[in-house]
Formats: sequence, C-alpha cells, structure tokens
Amino acid sequence: MSLKNRSVRLLILTASATAMLLPGASLAQAQAIKKAPAGNAFYKASAKQIKAGKPGTIIWARQVKYTANGRVALASASKTMLVLYRSLDPKGKPIAVSGMVDLPKGKAPKGGFKGISWAHGTTGAADICAPSRDVAGGPADSYITYATASYNRWLKAGYAVFRTDYPGLGVKEPPHPYLIGVSEGRSVVDITLAARELYPKLSKDYLIGGHSQGGQGSLFAASLAPKLAPKLNMKGVFSYAPVSHLYEQGQAVSSLGDDFKGLTALVMMILNSAMHEARVQPSTLVTPQIEALLPKIEEVCLAQLTGDDIFGNIAPNAILKPGVTTASIDAVLKAMNPNVKIKAPVLVAQGLDDTTVFPSFTQALVNELKTSGDNVTYDTFPGLTHSGVVTDPAAGAAVLAWIKARLR
Repeated sequence: MSLKNRSVRLLILTASATAMLLPGASLAQAQAIKKAPAGNAFYKASAKQIKAGKPGTIIWARQVKYTANGRVALASASKTMLVLYRSLDPKGKPIAVSGMVDLPKGKAPKGGFKGISWAHGTTGAADICAPSRDVAGGPADSYITYATASYNRWLKAGYAVFRTDYPGLGVKEPPHPYLIGVSEGRSVVDITLAARELYPKLSKDYLIGGHSQGGQGSLFAASLAPKLAPKLNMKGVFSYAPVSHLYEQGQAVSSLGDDFKGLTALVMMILNSAMHEARVQPSTLVTPQIEALLPKIEEVCLAQLTGDDIFGNIAPNAILKPGVTTASIDAVLKAMNPNVKIKAPVLVAQGLDDTTVFPSFTQALVNELKTSGDNVTYDTFPGLTHSGVVTDPAAGAAVLAWIKARLR
C-alpha cells in the first residue's frame, strides 16, 4: 500500500472513531471535537486551547454513562455529554467553562430536538461545587440534585437539556463571578451554542430557565441571547424565585445580629464576588477575622461555609469594619438586579412561603420588568418554599405547560 493510500485510510479510521465518540454528530462535525482527557484533567485547558476558538465553541467533550448512584448523567437521557467550552469572563477575557448536554430518548422530530438551557441555583464558589463534579454525598449534593426530577421531566417531554456549571465552577479559574449576571448569563447562552456544535441537527428553538441564583442568571441570559446567538431562536425564559434587589437587602446587613448568623455565609459569597468585580481590597472593607476566612469561599461549598468553624458563628453585622464606605460595592450590587430588557415571553414562578428569596422582592422585580416593557407572566404558589417551587409536582406541571406552549 502506498504512503498516500495509507494516510488516507488512517484519516478515515480516525474520523470514524471520533464520530463514534460523539453519537448524533455528523462526521465532519465530529472531526472538529477533540476527545477529552480523563478524570479532573478534563477541566484544565491551556490558555492556547481556550483562545483557539470563539465563545460558544467546544474545547473537548466526553460521554458520561448513566449509573443508578451517579449524579451527572440523567436517567431519562439517551446520552449525557460532559463538555468544556469557551466563554468570556466579566472583563472580556477568554475562559473555559464546563457543563453538560443531555439528549432525549427516541427519534428526533423534524427540525431536531428543541432545547432548554438551565441556570442552576447556588452551590458554592469553589470548583468542586460544580454540578458536573457532583457525586453521591458530595459537598454540594443536596444543592444540586433537587432539580434532577425537573431535567428528567423535560427530557421525557422530548427536549434536550443544556446545563452550564458557570464560570469558576468545575474549572478553577477565574474565581466564580457569583451573581454577576452578565457573566452567568453569557455562560448559559454559550453552552447552547456549544450544544449545537456537538449536535448540529438540534433545533434552533430553545428556552432558558433557572432557579434562585440561576433565576437571576437566566433573566440576564435571555436579555443577552439575541446578541450572543443571533442565529438561534430564544423563545422565552422561565425563572424560579430569581435573586433580586441585593443592594436594598444589603442596607440591612449592619443591623443583623446573632439571630441571623445563618445568613453570613451567603452574604460573604455575595460580598466576595462584588469585591472581585469592583477590585476592592478586602483589607479596606472587612474585619481581620472575615479577611482570614475569605480563602475558604473558593475551597469549600455553601453547606460547609455555614459551619461553625467558618462563617456559622459570625453575625452579619460583624462583617464590615466600622465606618467604611462601600460606594463601589453598592454599584456592583445594583448591577446584579435582573431588571433587564427581554424580547421573548417571561415566566416568573415564586413560592409564597419562600424565606430565602422573599416574595415581596420578586413582586417588585416583576413590576420593574413590566415597566421595562417585558411580557411577564407571574405565577405564585401558596405554601411552597424556595426549593419547593422547583420540586413540587403541581408547580413543575404548570411550568412544563408553559414550556410546551413556547416550544410548539
């Protein structure tokens, strides 16, 4: 066999093997997707690899097999792919973001499976808090798996699901821009583009959804989608209990004493993110006790941050140095409020017994969105808590009906 013929044969065999790694992708497309390294090396792309493509393109991908005790692959998915894709940080620097792409079982309808890009609730700010890194009994397990039934419900209804980890979760750098809406929102849209690179026959029609942190992030994502993915059709956004009005809530922190120690970890995640965004040195703002504990925010997850050995024994009113001014932080907190212009229909779902995201703030946000000209439907659910609005079957059925109406 000539050298030329052997080269051609090797090229064909290599392309065929790559296509088998990525079921559902065309041969030409599969050749462009690099096979991912094993283990946690998956999350470590070089700067050169990250800069080699534009936001929304895939660095590499690998399939995750479903197991009964697994946390990443979904029972109702025909396949779950772990993807590392390109995005931008809040300052416009190219970064890698991890996430998952789930396909429904059965034959795709004409035009391809339509999709739902999901923005998850708060898990923490360390890389180990990423949903794609979750394991049974993991440090953020309960903060992740409560939404699994929703994903399976959507897959059974015939929709593909795209689940970003967000920047800084899974992939260690940059620090997680917690509640920096433009950054979170961008990652939600970019994984939708990445999913179509992986599976080019997916429909161009998709929805965006999210809960809590992700409820806020989903609204930002919906506002960004027409610009970031102009060739796709973002048909609407559903937002469960979106975080809002953090500046207004922050005004009360200095008056919250020992009875509110349980809030300190969450307050510190927000403040730490705002300090990164505003480029404020912690030593100028927080007490030495708090400053010494700040590294823990990027080492453990929210459940551990609330422990007595970290923030659990510190009252919110003991966070800031006496008499400090926070003008630059206040500007970041105001920018976190998801009062954004969205062209597509919006559904906001709120449990009326929610003591994490108070219904009064959600009502105020809905009023703001409507004043901005957004087409908002506001559904409230008596008796449901912060997580309950996601896990309750009746609320889930109502949201699914809305999804089906948007993705007909």
